[in-house]
Amino acid sequence: MKLISCFLLFCCSLQALAQEQAEPAGTSAAEELRAVPLYEEHELIHWINNNRHLQQVRDRDSCQLVQDIEARAEVLRLPSYQFLWGDMLAWGVCVPRQPRRGMAMIWKSAEQGLPAALEQLGRYYYNGTLVQQNRERAAPLMQEAASLGFEKAQFTWARWLLEGAGSPLDYPQAYLWLKQIVTADPAQHREAERLSKGLAARMPPHKVKELNHQLLF
Repeated sequence: MKLISCFLLFCCSLQALAQEQAEPAGTSAAEELRAVPLYEEHELIHWINNNRHLQQVRDRDSCQLVQDIEARAEVLRLPSYQFLWGDMLAWGVCVPRQPRRGMAMIWKSAEQGLPAALEQLGRYYYNGTLVQQNRERAAPLMQEAASLGFEKAQFTWARWLLEGAGSPLDYPQAYLWLKQIVTADPAQHREAERLSKGLAARMPPHKVKELNHQLLF
């Protein structure tokens, strides 16, 4: 029933959009809110990766796309929209707050391999945000996000390793990820250097030398 309801919502939103496009240009002047186009998936992922997705929905688009977002998360099951919808539910952005339902939706996004979803779940379990703290569960989530090339997760995973997470077997790969980060941000560059030095100090010199020979650039 839930999927059917969401599908009907999705159809209604498309029908409403078609009617809006068919109306004469003069009718839009009576509307208090401007028409907001639905997000392209690549731009939504960009906002998510930069933690601007909730701000976009609430502050810039005035919560106009809630039904469309829900339909694309619940019916089409697009991972970026699942993450957005889950975060909206978890924190009560444009909708009544439902943390349990929101976390379930973020998990669905993570199961489809969205790096930001894996990273956020890892952080939440590590810090005990919305869920009970469980650092053993957090570690593989963050490591998986890092392995998908998500730089935010690569930095966080290295910090966790230096705090005692994971095992020494995880140091070499984390070191390589950091050494191959390319950034124009001086602060980020310094942090990558600091963390990579910290990991190098925990490995034998010959191993560090061997890893440095593996660097692509």
